[in-house]
Amino acid sequence: MILLQLSAAQGPEECALAVAKALIRLQDEADAQAVALRILEEEPGPRRGTLRSVLLALDGEQAERLADHWTGSLQWTCSSPYRPGHARKNWFFGGARFAPPAPELASEIHFETLRSSGPGGQHVNTTDSAVRATHLASGVSVKVQSERSQHANKRLALLLIGQRLAQQAEQVDSELRAERRLFHHRIERGNPRRVFRGERFEPADE
Repeated sequence: MILLQLSAAQGPEECALAVAKALIRLQDEADAQAVALRILEEEPGPRRGTLRSVLLALDGEQAERLADHWTGSLQWTCSSPYRPGHARKNWFFGGARFAPPAPELASEIHFETLRSSGPGGQHVNTTDSAVRATHLASGVSVKVQSERSQHANKRLALLLIGQRLAQQAEQVDSELRAERRLFHHRIERGNPRRVFRGERFEPADE
């Protein structure tokens, strides 16, 4: 099983439309290659029928090949259906494949089994196949009941925990980069704590 996310990032509404269209195309390609595709999460876009992002699970012999085909920067070339006469015709979105979690991650997670339930509290089945997984160090938790077996739900929960942790790490890295950029712009021009001079970069106060 592979997790794949399609995202419009901060692009305009045309990019969100591109993600929705990409999902339809990806489903067709998955069907043709006998790859099971399930939508795990969706973030609606600014207009009806658009998607800001969608997280997918791909399963099957060709899942890895299909995911690789949709990973990276993706482009949709089309006149804007929302802004007639708009000069821009290239709309970019992206596909990100999440790497399998490290084997030791499973030992860092507490698994609980519970009965799957549907809308209104109705039971989907009579077995405790649903799984709640909690990463002990971070507190990240997910509940999975989309699969038919407890084993499959645990497997998917492990992948989702790995994806959440990867996203957190990426967010922290982005914030650190932003802080470094901010620091660069905040450097005071004047009143230096130390001064260096010449080609030999020698301290002026020594």
